[in-house]
Amino acid sequence: MAALEINKLYEILPKKHVIDIQHVGSSAIPGMLAKPIIDIQVAVDSLNNIKDEAITVLEATHYTYWKDNPDLTRMFFVKGMPPFGEKRTHHIHIVEPTSKHWQGKIAFRNYLIAHPEAAKEYEALKKNLAQLHTYDREQYTEEKTEFIVRILQKAGVKWR
Repeated sequence: MAALEINKLYEILPKKHVIDIQHVGSSAIPGMLAKPIIDIQVAVDSLNNIKDEAITVLEATHYTYWKDNPDLTRMFFVKGMPPFGEKRTHHIHIVEPTSKHWQGKIAFRNYLIAHPEAAKEYEALKKNLAQLHTYDREQYTEEKTEFIVRILQKAGVKWR
């Protein structure tokens, strides 16, 4: 599913600004339990160069743009949100390749793929937090942060 969506993104986003598109997040880790949401990260030469066109083409393909995102270093889109669906299926993160988002998500994914024991530890943490914070996505995410930062340090990426 990720490969199909990545191919579609390569077709619809302005090619002159897209540098790379990668599947990230838990669903990109072979064998890892994950929410049924595909996270895709798009590296672009400049958010300013692509913003208006990205919003137009992604909204035309049923993505919802988070215009109130307080993080100005990324654009965030969700597929599956009303009025286009009932459940999130995809997250698109558009960033510049020098951003902490691009470097961190790629390094985290690659580290977990290369270190299956760390992937299992992360999976167990996520399962536990999902049970503790079933209806509190923010708390679930916050409590994963310490583990993620530790892995990024091992991978040689400064996150904070």
